[in-house]
Amino acid sequence: MDLNTEIKKRRTFAIISHPDAGKTTLTEKFLLFGGAIQVAGAVKSNKIKKTATSDFLEIEKQRGISVATSVMAFDYKGLRINILDTPGHKDFAEDTFRTLTAVDSVILVIDSVKGVEEQTLKLMEVCRMRNTPVMVFINKMDSEGKDTFDLLDEVEKQLSIHTIPLTWPIGQGSRFHGVYNIHRQNLNLFEGNKSQKSNDIINIADVFDSEIEKYVPEKLVEKLREDIHLISEVYETLDVNDYLDGNVAPVFFGSAINNFGVKELLDTFCELAPSPRARQASERIVEPTETKLTGFVFKIHANLDPNHRDRIAFLRICSGTFERNKFYYHVRQEKKLRFPSPASFMGNAKSIIEEAFPGDVVGLYDSGNFKIGDTMTEGEILQFKGIPSFSPEIFREVVNRDPFKTKQLDKGVRQLTEEGVAQMFIQQQGNKKIIGTVGELQFDVIKFRLEHEYGAKCTFSPLNYHKACWITTQDKASLENFILRKSDHMAYDKENNPVFFADSEWTLRTAMETFPALTFHTSSEFKN
Repeated sequence: MDLNTEIKKRRTFAIISHPDAGKTTLTEKFLLFGGAIQVAGAVKSNKIKKTATSDFLEIEKQRGISVATSVMAFDYKGLRINILDTPGHKDFAEDTFRTLTAVDSVILVIDSVKGVEEQTLKLMEVCRMRNTPVMVFINKMDSEGKDTFDLLDEVEKQLSIHTIPLTWPIGQGSRFHGVYNIHRQNLNLFEGNKSQKSNDIINIADVFDSEIEKYVPEKLVEKLREDIHLISEVYETLDVNDYLDGNVAPVFFGSAINNFGVKELLDTFCELAPSPRARQASERIVEPTETKLTGFVFKIHANLDPNHRDRIAFLRICSGTFERNKFYYHVRQEKKLRFPSPASFMGNAKSIIEEAFPGDVVGLYDSGNFKIGDTMTEGEILQFKGIPSFSPEIFREVVNRDPFKTKQLDKGVRQLTEEGVAQMFIQQQGNKKIIGTVGELQFDVIKFRLEHEYGAKCTFSPLNYHKACWITTQDKASLENFILRKSDHMAYDKENNPVFFADSEWTLRTAMETFPALTFHTSSEFKN
């Protein structure tokens, strides 16, 4: 199969948003239009009526939120679409940030009622760091939200990116009738349908055609025509290169839950979004068209299928062709591995694949070989850049509630922390296990998954630490002296690196002044 042809067919992107903006619902509707599913789930008031395909963890079903990135692939109009649906909750932002390293573009979902929210700002900052092309979908136009032009101004000012509307809503709230497609200069009116594809009612080639007045109230027609005229005066015509460079964001309006505006977004995305692009490694730039395989692990998930207790490493293919049962080089471990059952995914449903191409995400069954950021090649020493690590902000000791399940608890804590949503430290005195996270919700998820996936019960005892600092030095004697004097505040991470838990900024500053030969790192990034 021709590598260049396969690359051009790929579109690999993430859907990102603040919680409850409708990100998972939009993902479902893409799958619906792509024929990957026949009936979409609906998320209402944080209660799942029919579980969304991309939210497959039990805790996600119960809470109605995404807490882990889901990987989904389907074919649409001759293209291979790879969607990475990400958590919106800020406590799981690290999973989202890592996912953004594995995609070539992004669709950012904004709630028309709430506008630009805190998590939206943070996600956009990550996109700008990498000049990731962004499309914006302003959702929930069937609710009484902010003025449409005000929303565009808010996006431009707060996200610091130029916008160009490619569709425009016909009315808003209870008067919302559909969208006019500025990009294609036609009008599609739909019957709202939450669970299945809607059928076109009528196609009108021009907003100024009198035919439209048969289907849309006169006042809305007048308002639409005025708005379209104003847009042509104020906003530029889209230059695709400006979008690909991350300088402008095409904007679409609609209601994901009712399918309004979703097909317009999907069709335009397929037309404009980039195929797999070059990737920056520490050693050089890797082009997707190179014949030798390269890829990196951006996500690890234990118990994707609880019935089989499997552990999956998600590999983003950057160049070459991945082949089943072929040996590839694990750069960090300096050894060759082969994979008899590589998989592609639709949420947690997986199928064995024979080959994969740049842009594809492959699930590799893992017995503990992989860590986030690991690189696979055909022998070349490469390390891809930009896989972020995080600095824990909340620390708690794991307290075992069932001594007969100690082995299950130890295994569960180790596997779940290797997924990257939390970090584990061991205090040798008493063999205490300490979990460090960036958010409270992560503890709820870990506790839930330990009980339901490993049969282990625990509680978390709060620890009053200000910061965890990894310590490096060339002066072994100084380090040994420090560990001896600070033994009550010392622990070790999973690689047995010494970590100092400072209970205040003053304590940390004093330690740095007293032991100048030691370097204190506030995240584990120094290991990469």
